[in-house]
Amino acid sequence: MLFSSTVCVSGQAIAVVCYTGMKTAIGSIHDEVQKAKEEEEDTPLKKKLDQFSNYLANVIFVICFLVWIMNFPKFFDPVHGGAIKGCIYYFKIAVALAVAAIPEGLPAVITTCLALGTRKMAQNNCIVRRLPSVETLGCTSVICSDKTGTLTKNEMCAVKFGVVNSSSTDILELDVEEKSYSPEGKVMSGFNAAKWSQNPNYRHIAAVCTLNNRSRILFENGAFKMQGEPTEAALKVLAEKLGSFSGQGTTDFKNQPMAYQEFLDRSVKKIATLDFSSERKTMSTIVIGYDGKVSNTVLLKGAPERVIEKCSTVSTSGGIQSALTAANKAELIEKIKKVASQGYRVLGIAIGLDGGNMKNITTANVSTELADSSTYDKFESGLSFVGYVCIKDPVRPEV
Repeated sequence: MLFSSTVCVSGQAIAVVCYTGMKTAIGSIHDEVQKAKEEEEDTPLKKKLDQFSNYLANVIFVICFLVWIMNFPKFFDPVHGGAIKGCIYYFKIAVALAVAAIPEGLPAVITTCLALGTRKMAQNNCIVRRLPSVETLGCTSVICSDKTGTLTKNEMCAVKFGVVNSSSTDILELDVEEKSYSPEGKVMSGFNAAKWSQNPNYRHIAAVCTLNNRSRILFENGAFKMQGEPTEAALKVLAEKLGSFSGQGTTDFKNQPMAYQEFLDRSVKKIATLDFSSERKTMSTIVIGYDGKVSNTVLLKGAPERVIEKCSTVSTSGGIQSALTAANKAELIEKIKKVASQGYRVLGIAIGLDGGNMKNITTANVSTELADSSTYDKFESGLSFVGYVCIKDPVRPEV
């Protein structure tokens, strides 16, 4: 069964229409929406007015009844021409009192106040379609707002990264200049070409971020733009910022926005990519030729806890692969949790210079060995942890 409004992205099919209009699944949803609209709750002002009206009516009724009863002895006054006429006379007085007590101008005053509120909101660029919305906003204590693209720019940006230094407990954190999808931003903390060459993990992070990635950075109409997933584009930009210190890239990003990737592509060949899935929470790419190696190299990124779980060693600044114990893993995860609590989206980075469990994958057997995606977890292991990247969606200046 297919729902109406379903978008088919590939293949061909012949379908038989079973239901149309309000009988379809989409139609039933529309019907529920209409019913919900009819059952709309009263606004706080309307509820208060109803309570006030009931209270006022009861008070007026009691007062008018007391006024009528208090004049009971006068019902028999001869001037009225009889007790019944006297009773009717004082009843008319009580009704007149009730009419006088009802605030006929209340609806006009309320409407005027709401109209003034609407005018004041319009002066602040807020257009109100229905007058009761003004008083509803006046009673609001919590506002739930969409974040992405509303409060934020909807432009993911890598603003910090951590790299393993001498051991798994020694993580160097460096801030990155926030410049949207422009690779022209700087790496802070006095980072330079000398520091790039001192620790191979900088090179590994840049390689994972650019090769294990399907997004692209373009320079069009005087601005840097991205194609693909925003998170991957942020990683691609970080890779270009880091790669500019290698001496192999270029600083003329407007002509070559992906200069470092182009440099790597000249010596590195991709064998296969194990795409991200919500079950694995990781994505990996097998390449050959990275760092001058003729064997396979595995580049992995993903949820930090999953990446650390797949690592058996940690890559230190001296290029040595040190064992990663269960205690080391727990300590790393705890540190990354503290970083993530600052409002960052954190991605773990790992590399398998010896190919890990995918050292035997070749272009000849890749279609058979990696045919079943349920086995990807088994292949994505035996790797070395190199660091993490912190990404955020910058808040709009006016916010």
